[in-house]
Amino acid sequence: MATLTDFYKLGDTVRNWGRWGADDELGTLNFITPQKIAAAAGLVRHGKVFPLGIDFGSNGPQGAFKFRANPTHVMTVDGGDAQTLTEYGPKWLQNSVAGELAGFFADNPFRFNDDMLIMPLQAATQWDAFSHVYYDEKLYNGFPADSVTSMGAFHCGIEKVDSKGITSRGVLLDLVKYRGADTFLEVGEPITGDELDECAKRQGVTIESGDIVLVRTGWWNRFLEAGDGSEPYSGLDWTCAKWLHDHEIAAVAADNLMVENPISGVEGTFLPMHMLCLRDMGLMLGEYWDFTALAADCAADGVYEFQLIAPPLRVVGAVGSPINPIAIK
Repeated sequence: MATLTDFYKLGDTVRNWGRWGADDELGTLNFITPQKIAAAAGLVRHGKVFPLGIDFGSNGPQGAFKFRANPTHVMTVDGGDAQTLTEYGPKWLQNSVAGELAGFFADNPFRFNDDMLIMPLQAATQWDAFSHVYYDEKLYNGFPADSVTSMGAFHCGIEKVDSKGITSRGVLLDLVKYRGADTFLEVGEPITGDELDECAKRQGVTIESGDIVLVRTGWWNRFLEAGDGSEPYSGLDWTCAKWLHDHEIAAVAADNLMVENPISGVEGTFLPMHMLCLRDMGLMLGEYWDFTALAADCAADGVYEFQLIAPPLRVVGAVGSPINPIAIK
């Protein structure tokens, strides 16, 4: 078990503050150059598309954490409204929203349905913004933590990274296959940087600057089987922050709920890799991704690189965003 002193030393080693200027809010996405994006597009050879997002619905993985709930989908206008309003309105509905709707439906064939979604922005497949996690009252690049208020994040909101796409070369590291697990990596030994290197070598793929690395632990497949959003799993060891830093990774995503190992490897703290990645490095984390179909195809053709497209929503001041990423081979 490492100490907080060890944690702070690694934070000093991987910190990118000022690397791209005092006002930078893109962090390691700066490694995604125009040349990198063009090269990623060149990886599309067959036109095969793999959606990597999970369903946004009431059967999702949330609920284990009391402060997050699964999405609630609500119809605000439906066919029943059209029938009822045209039959009984609009006399008693005048000067009301229902009266306005009745006007749309009256004496013409036009009909429509409308709906809304109520959910935490990190309820399912998503990116963590840099403003999501902090320590010692500082966000990425030294911005003050109190610049995130009830009105949103003034610095490092998710909308600040939209200019990067987010698109780059994606690389899948299938740790389930590498470790020879049946379905998923049960709680136990966390994934180390050396393992990531060895997994890439076995797959015949080279990790390059500006890559977005996808780590398959099999947790999502296990959730589909058991439906337990709180079931433990193995994730990246907190020291993988140095691996990500040394390889100049643009972003990292996993098919589990925290990317990193849920059992902290640092005494006296929780989710140390989150703090090192989001606060010190400015490296975004993606959670609850589904690699099932992509992993099967990569195993079949031996190609573990592809174009990855995963833009966040431009929710101003948000500390995370739902996404529906796609890999294209």
